[in-house]
Amino acid sequence: MRGFIVMAMFAVSLAQAESGNYTEVRELTLQSAGLTEFVIDAGAGSLVVTGADDAAEISVTATIIIEDKNEKDALKLIEKRLDLQLERDGDRAELKSGFNSGWHWDGNATIDLDVRMPAGIALNVDDGSGSTTISGVMGDVFVDDGSGSIHITNAGSVTVDDGSGSIKVSAASGDVYIVDGSGTIEIQGVGGSVRIEDGSGHIRVDDVEKDLIIEDDGSGGVKFSNVRGNVEQDT
Repeated sequence: MRGFIVMAMFAVSLAQAESGNYTEVRELTLQSAGLTEFVIDAGAGSLVVTGADDAAEISVTATIIIEDKNEKDALKLIEKRLDLQLERDGDRAELKSGFNSGWHWDGNATIDLDVRMPAGIALNVDDGSGSTTISGVMGDVFVDDGSGSIHITNAGSVTVDDGSGSIKVSAASGDVYIVDGSGTIEIQGVGGSVRIEDGSGHIRVDDVEKDLIIEDDGSGGVKFSNVRGNVEQDT
């Protein structure tokens, strides 16, 4: 039987900015005992995820920003189209953040997420657009990103499938696998091997314990140093 736990602690509406944007902040929490995986499905907006050894719950601060809307219209839009929920199903937790499709208006809506989670849980992120920053998550990290910069540090194994935007990975204890459409890639301090499939953009790799494999590098320079395993590069 499918079971859900949803805990939204409170919602706070902030004063409208002079520019006419409406901003609202919501807090969600979920007990993390027994969890092995945390899935984030996010639309437009920035995402910051921090892993902590002492975290006993997943906590989320969601800042909803709706441009060029007064409070009345913004609240109607939120009530009708907002999809923001933190759920649990067995040993898996999922955060959904975005606005449902099928609506048209002259403006823009984003949700900025600030997430704190236990360090040892695997993290799976499906992100639409906006910057993504992940630190201290020592479980496996997977990111599927449409566009926007990605910065991952102090992690376990890392897999990134990215459309466009810069990628930085540092201090990963396991393997690192990057599939990238365009944008610079910087990788430093990897305890396993590194494999990169890149469309375009400069690649810089330093301090890799095992092998470095670079495939399908369409355009852009490649620099690497301190690779203690084998190096394979398509030419």
